[in-house]
Parts: sequence; structure tokens; C-alpha cells
Amino acid sequence: MDIQAEKLRLIEWLASLKDSNTISELVAFKKTKEIDWWDEISEDEKTEIQEGLAQADRKELTPHDQVMSKYDKWR
Repeated sequence: MDIQAEKLRLIEWLASLKDSNTISELVAFKKTKEIDWWDEISEDEKTEIQEGLAQADRKELTPHDQVMSKYDKWR
């Protein structure tokens, strides 16, 4: 896929749009892509994620089937 050619096709399509609803949907979509979820979560959540990544780096992992059996009573 030639990404530059695809971009040009999208620009041409966007320039030809006459439907304001579609344009509004595209603007809303663009806004969701601009927000980095990391900036939206709490410091506690960031700390938990960083700890989980550190545990994974140290190979302190629990197999999926063990986790699922632990919480099986709620399924």
C-alpha cells in the first residue's frame, strides 16, 4: 500500500464531502485519536500499570488458567 497515495485519496474524498453529519463524525473521531489515554488515567492507575510491567519484566507472572480458576466463581 502506498500510504502517500492513500492520504491523497482521503483528502480528495474529504474535500468532496457535502454531508455535515459525516464531517461532524470525522471531527469527533479525530478528537478521540488526539487524546492519549495515559494522560486521562489517575496516578494510582499509572503506578499499578508500571508495577505490572515491572513484574512482567522480572518474570513474576501468573498463568492465565490459574487466574481464571481463581475468579471462576464470578462467571
